[in-house]
Amino acid sequence: MAIRAVLWDIDDTIFDFAAASRSGMRAHLDIEGLPPAYDSLEAALDGWDELTAFHWARFAAGETDWHGQRRDRVLSFLGEAMSDERAEAWFERHIAHYEAAWSLFPDTLPVLDVLADEYRHAVLSNSSLHNQERKLRILGVRDRFEALLCAAELGVAKPQAAAFLAGCEALGLPPEEVVYVGDQPDIDARGAVEAGLKAVWLDRSGEGGRPELVRITGLDQLPGLLRRDTRFGAPDTFG
Repeated sequence: MAIRAVLWDIDDTIFDFAAASRSGMRAHLDIEGLPPAYDSLEAALDGWDELTAFHWARFAAGETDWHGQRRDRVLSFLGEAMSDERAEAWFERHIAHYEAAWSLFPDTLPVLDVLADEYRHAVLSNSSLHNQERKLRILGVRDRFEALLCAAELGVAKPQAAAFLAGCEALGLPPEEVVYVGDQPDIDARGAVEAGLKAVWLDRSGEGGRPELVRITGLDQLPGLLRRDTRFGAPDTFG
């Protein structure tokens, strides 16, 4: 069957989460001060990135809730006991700096424009609806997507098949007519394939090494790939 819709990841796919996260935390720590466990700003930024990945994985596995993973990140990062209210307040001050650094990748809008008339579009994210709805509106692209589904409200997260199938259901299409585009080879691409969708791994860093996956290194390569969608039977590498 031909591909009729693109189901998108957000963070580090269309939105430059990594850059915004580090820029925001850098500005936050300039005011809050460096936690005692870190001897440099760069070490602290790396530590925050590692804790973010760890506690997001716990959230995706159902081990904690949305606010719990936020508080746990703060407690682990600061290495001190504090109330939930203080941890939440620290995180909210960080969020203000993080949001000030939000931006789309340069290739996002051109590709959404190119694909607008040929394919339907929706979003599936391992985040919360409140967070991602607001993000897409501030970035000016919410109206590009028919549906927005997030793990916090679905009660199931990528790479579980039920998350991808919920995206297909929202579009009213069978999985084989939907392609998922995301930056994580296992959580996004492999998870989508195992759920019966087509999938494209957006490997912006050029990591490679996953020949079983269809891979691109920039979104500008996506339109040509979709227009040759019969190639999804044989994974290929671009760039």
